Amino acid sequence: MISVYAVTALVVLALITQAGVVVLQRIYPAQGRFVDVAGARLHVIDIGPRDAVGSPIVMIHGATSNLGTMRVPLGDQLSKNHRVILIDRPGHGWSTRDELANSSPAMQAKMIDEALGELGIANAILVVHSLAGAFGARMALDYPQRVGGLVMLAGVAYPWPGGVGFYNKVVTTPVIGPLLAYTITLPLGLFLAEPGTRAVFLPQVMPEDYVQQSGIPLLLRPREFLANAWDLVTLKAAVAAQASRYADIEVPTLVITGDTDSTVSPEIHSRRFAATVRNANLIVLPNVGHMVQNAAPDLIISEIENMIAAADIKPKAASR
Repeated sequence: MISVYAVTALVVLALITQAGVVVLQRIYPAQGRFVDVAGARLHVIDIGPRDAVGSPIVMIHGATSNLGTMRVPLGDQLSKNHRVILIDRPGHGWSTRDELANSSPAMQAKMIDEALGELGIANAILVVHSLAGAFGARMALDYPQRVGGLVMLAGVAYPWPGGVGFYNKVVTTPVIGPLLAYTITLPLGLFLAEPGTRAVFLPQVMPEDYVQQSGIPLLLRPREFLANAWDLVTLKAAVAAQASRYADIEVPTLVITGDTDSTVSPEIHSRRFAATVRNANLIVLPNVGHMVQNAAPDLIISEIENMIAAADIKPKAASR
């Protein structure tokens, strides 16, 4: 039987968590607009010149993060000369989704496609990182009218040996998961957020104030923490189901990975994906880990601009 002390401790932790949510949301407020789609409300930041020449750039973040990880430094630098659309994936950052467990790449790609339709975005250069690789590939397959080019940054594309962390499975367990998410996750996570993020950067050094600049602590809010766990525990089966379709991707594709990435294996994912997609190029960065957008932003920007230039030339050539 649960003791009075245990119940009291849980109540105190729940109150601390709710107070922490209020504080975090004041520190990291929404900075963009909201777009309502079926099953979700997406937070979108639209930066850069609206009249920029060439395709707009749409950037989608991976797991355990929000759009801030794509904005610093890559999105901000690209927005100097291009229109850049940054999206909090459903359930992350300031985006919501109605069903936490409904987290498949197919469903989230559908939501993102609908939001881009509301914004009037077509033939965009889609830049995706890590877990969002599965969503980028899915969008190129299901919504080719939205995707003029695909840039996969250390993207997940195939099943891998092992799992996604025991705690993610625990958090998606009925009753126990929500109990943990609404009590200990936030106070404990505040101590673990910085060292955990620092580890993802290895062998590179995490930039100073990166956790604060990118708004990583927003993940510790209960609903977002639960959404992130569901994304992760369902991802392996989802990529296994869609991987046989990758040869049908027709859009120009660039795959960039670091050869020392210990988070998303270059061999399992990037190399295999680049070899499967008929119109793909692969760049492997030596001595670079998982955060390729921070390790080599100038190279990535140059490659994106080359893709935009190539996409801009094709219609002119076809009209002759």
